[in-house]
Amino acid sequence: MTLRASAAAAVLAATALLGLSPQAAAAAPEPQPRAATAENRAAAAQAATAPDTLATLSRFFAREGKVSLAAAQPRIEGEAIPVHHLSPDFVAGRAGASVARLEFLASKAVSSDGQQAALWTARTEAGWQVVNIATGDDEFRYAQLGAAKLPGGTVFREPQIDAWYVAGGSRVLPLDEDAVRAVGAGGTTLGAYRARVATAYGDKLPGSPYAERGSAGGYAEGSSVAVPAAEGAEAPWAAGAGVLVLGALGAAAVRRSRRAGARA
Repeated sequence: MTLRASAAAAVLAATALLGLSPQAAAAAPEPQPRAATAENRAAAAQAATAPDTLATLSRFFAREGKVSLAAAQPRIEGEAIPVHHLSPDFVAGRAGASVARLEFLASKAVSSDGQQAALWTARTEAGWQVVNIATGDDEFRYAQLGAAKLPGGTVFREPQIDAWYVAGGSRVLPLDEDAVRAVGAGGTTLGAYRARVATAYGDKLPGSPYAERGSAGGYAEGSSVAVPAAEGAEAPWAAGAGVLVLGALGAAAVRRSRRAGARA
């Protein structure tokens, strides 16, 4: 995946889209719950269907002139789903740590002309809020692929390389071409996967000298507006999806570049 959100101008445009100031958008996030309970799903759904959210979606879908603001008529389809990312505790080898942790809940938004986007909803100091809008349907498509490939498994993303997997028991199976390149078409054992990610990211975890000097993801040190140093740079652990980051789970409506036609 190519990371295109690489300029401060994009940050300002994104925060303006949601009606947020850069200072508000850069606020530290709350720790996310361990599981997507019925209560959490209901709160996420309420945030996703709020009138202000739908108005923002109309502007989002109309941003490139594909549909007019008045004609966008966005709607939310289905229930909010949990989205998991590779857990830094697992990378660090902490006893009992799961391979993935809940990052946010995603709701599918669809416009009248068929455009799709994922609303990322997370728990913040102000409660459950939409913190990002991402183009496409990756979260939902890979959830379906994972359920079909390994029923009952946990679908998760390794954001540093934009790879999607499903894990269950002692196996980690790939769901896209990035994951195949990482673990092979047949997947790997949970232990072998941990060894790989520990080697790749073990010195870049929160609290490491790498993270403390602001090097994670190639982001400028000491700036509330995070600007990647180069396209394709590693995403910092605190970045959640690692696209355009304001603080940690950046409260900005940004477009995530999708690789067209990518399938497992």
